Amino acid sequence: MSFRSRGANPKSAHRSGKPGFKQGPGHSSTHRKKPRTESKPRINAADRKVLIFNKPYDTLSQFTDGDGRKTLADYIDVKDVYAAGRLDRDSEGLLILTNDGILQAKLTQPSSKSPKTYWVQVEGAPTDEDLEKLRKGVELKDGMTLPAKVEVLDEPTLWDRSPPVRFRAAIPTTWLAITIIEGRNRQVRRMTANIGFPTLRLIRHSMGQWQLDDLQPGEYKEVDVKL
Repeated sequence: MSFRSRGANPKSAHRSGKPGFKQGPGHSSTHRKKPRTESKPRINAADRKVLIFNKPYDTLSQFTDGDGRKTLADYIDVKDVYAAGRLDRDSEGLLILTNDGILQAKLTQPSSKSPKTYWVQVEGAPTDEDLEKLRKGVELKDGMTLPAKVEVLDEPTLWDRSPPVRFRAAIPTTWLAITIIEGRNRQVRRMTANIGFPTLRLIRHSMGQWQLDDLQPGEYKEVDVKL
């Protein structure tokens, strides 16, 4: 399957991993309001489009912007597809686009428990005790997070970011793989800040059944879907 690109073409690498989850103590859902959903028409399988895209840094997860910033339209020329969830402008990596509203909901609603894995470079060297807090859940302003899967990564081989990450020479950095099933605003960044290790770079590596593979920033490809 061929790649399509209208953006940059730096070097890339990939890893794989598949997380598992269970509901931890203190995370009862009995008092949580279930998200209100509307019935969505199921699209014919022959008409379904699913794209995976490696979103570059400094690009919005939308097709239009009134302020002249980079958007998906700078890279993707497929009509009638929309992002399932979003990545912040200062985050990179996997974005899934589809014309299937049911698939969008399945990937983004916490009730579906669709895992999302992020490669996260943090400032400092967290101990396993620090990371255990993320595995159990931490208290943010919008409530307790669900348990996350967290592992220390060897530094991955990645494309250069422009502009480059600013480091403090005297302070080491650590790469983590963090897998969550929620999707709150800037959640991963807030989680690492909560335990005292600010996020320097954040790349979404996988979401549901898809991962970046060897897509380079600005590239996308159409993929099959298994529902």
